Amino acid sequence: MPDSGGSRAQRAHIPTSGTGPGTDADLRTGPGADGDPTVPHGDAGALAVDPAAPQATAPAGLPEAPVLPKAPGAPGLAGPAAKAARRTGLLVTLVLGGLTALPPLSMDMYLPALPAVTDSLSAPAATIQLTLTACLAGMALGQLVVGPMSDRWGRRKPLLLGMVVYVLATAICALAPTAELLIGFRLLQGLAGAAGIVIARAVVRDLYDGVEMARFFSTLMLISGVAPIIAPLIGGQVLRVTDWRGIFVVLTGVGIALTLVVWKWLHETLPPADRHTGGVTDALRTMRGLLADRVFTGYMIAGGLAFAVLFAYISASPFVVQEIYGASPQTFSLLFGLNSIGLIAVGQINGKLLVGRFSLDKVLGFGLAVIVLAAVALLLMTTGVFGEAGLVPVAAGLFVLMSAMGLAMPNTNAQALMRTKHAAGSASALLGTSSFLIGAIASPLVGIAGEDTAVPMAVVQVVCAVAAVACFLLLCRPWQRAGREAGGL
Repeated sequence: MPDSGGSRAQRAHIPTSGTGPGTDADLRTGPGADGDPTVPHGDAGALAVDPAAPQATAPAGLPEAPVLPKAPGAPGLAGPAAKAARRTGLLVTLVLGGLTALPPLSMDMYLPALPAVTDSLSAPAATIQLTLTACLAGMALGQLVVGPMSDRWGRRKPLLLGMVVYVLATAICALAPTAELLIGFRLLQGLAGAAGIVIARAVVRDLYDGVEMARFFSTLMLISGVAPIIAPLIGGQVLRVTDWRGIFVVLTGVGIALTLVVWKWLHETLPPADRHTGGVTDALRTMRGLLADRVFTGYMIAGGLAFAVLFAYISASPFVVQEIYGASPQTFSLLFGLNSIGLIAVGQINGKLLVGRFSLDKVLGFGLAVIVLAAVALLLMTTGVFGEAGLVPVAAGLFVLMSAMGLAMPNTNAQALMRTKHAAGSASALLGTSSFLIGAIASPLVGIAGEDTAVPMAVVQVVCAVAAVACFLLLCRPWQRAGREAGGL
């Protein structure tokens, strides 16, 4: 059985500024899921162990973790120490939330400007959509590099380097004179921005186990989910006073501020004793071991396909809402923000009410089923089965689809990372890379029939959603693990 959730930093006595929820918990002795002699409780009212969660054991080909000794007489924190720990945990939560918010900021502030960029650079819509694809592909490939780097040299240095390059690339995007140069600089922006994505997940894996990790991912969704709400609104307002280049100027300022925050407040979470010392060969061997784990691969691909459904909406919705249904950039921004509110709300229901009361696999399966139903409804509306659908029913379908992502995204990440305790950077890189690469493939397909139809968007969403369910059922096989748990195996 996996841990019931608690701070890995506390158990391992990691000297970090981030301890997060569960830091002031009392300790109990007894064998844990991973053989550790000490397993901490979470906060008061911590949720129960997920009965269907996979055991946190290293797949074949990965190094086994050292058993961490319990500090003699280690007490729970109390009084001023507990308050300081909670303040520190909140600070690290905000920093990690900022890092995970950077990708939606980079994407969504730019969305209301896509038609304007098309006119400004005299390029077809399909070419301008490649600026999204390039950024997405850069984030995917960059994670393959940064993830293993963070396992070898720690989380802090690769993160700071990536943030500095991100700031420079974003500033250059504001000056790009042609669509081709903008695509190239967006690729560089994505490569550098990958550091924040992959290392934020790795830091969470450094600090948390089990159900508590799923809860923390839901908390990050609350923080980072603010970005999709405010980003299109900010982008729409920026377009009222300047052109699309001003959006990249604003993003440059955000990148500078986040870099300074990381430099000052995010301490190292991976102790030197836990770092990998091998080179490229060792990193490839680690990733091969991760991919050899069928269940990890199943969660990885299912999460990537669900992300492709989301990104098909992100890349197509500016044209669908504005060009097909005649909405203004400000109306599009408001609708996009409403959908993001749905995703945040469901993510919080997942973390606060569902996790611990139901198995993560059951919640994940329900979320994927809702995504399939919403995608099919959108396909029927866009093909005219119900007659000529207006903006309101299409927007309602998109709202349901986006909201269901709050059940799928945090739980696929948590279930996959629970199987990879000691290669969190590499595992996070594979999770992110698969999601962004699949999303990058889906992005240009939504515009393949031009700007006058939303059918390609709906087709891509249905295909990816059904494929995600198939991967979840065929590779993860949650009923088998639930049966073994019920039989006491």
